[in-house]
Amino acid sequence: MMRHNQRKMISPTADELLKGARAFDVEALGNIYDLYSPGIYRYAMRLLGDDSLAEDCVAETFSRFLKSVRMGRGPDDHLQAYLYRIAHNWITDSYRRQVPERGMTEDDEQKDDQAHPEELVEDKVIQDEVRLSLRALTPDQRQVVTLKYIEGWENEEIAAALQKPVGAVKALQHRAILALKKMLVE
Repeated sequence: MMRHNQRKMISPTADELLKGARAFDVEALGNIYDLYSPGIYRYAMRLLGDDSLAEDCVAETFSRFLKSVRMGRGPDDHLQAYLYRIAHNWITDSYRRQVPERGMTEDDEQKDDQAHPEELVEDKVIQDEVRLSLRALTPDQRQVVTLKYIEGWENEEIAAALQKPVGAVKALQHRAILALKKMLVE
């Protein structure tokens, strides 16, 4: 129960955080990082499959964001979409540099301790098939699938992040699902 003299903690909105970032408010910048870095890390990890590269993506995303704010540029609104767009560009550049295959993740190692060898082999085969199928998609299709089905974004949010019309996002999503079905059923 809250007393009258206690203040209810209210989280700042994205617009308030953006306003604070433009003023180089350390607390606002920290809140932006705390709020968005976990999602950007998950997004990068799913697309890159490498913990180190995902961490590099997060660091570079926020470095580029700070640089744009310092130069008086950056988003006027849609902060989340702006940050994911920076991450999208970094990931696309990473693919162009032809990143080698990843090793085992912590999740894989934890499963190692808990499952039977047959289950591990089957899970690994399925994961590899899905990962290879995702990599066979175009970068835009891969990012739409990741944002829609793994991160749970709405089509409008994806469109803003990828700077594409909603119809184009829906078309990418449809073509990606058809391609994945075809690859995974074979």
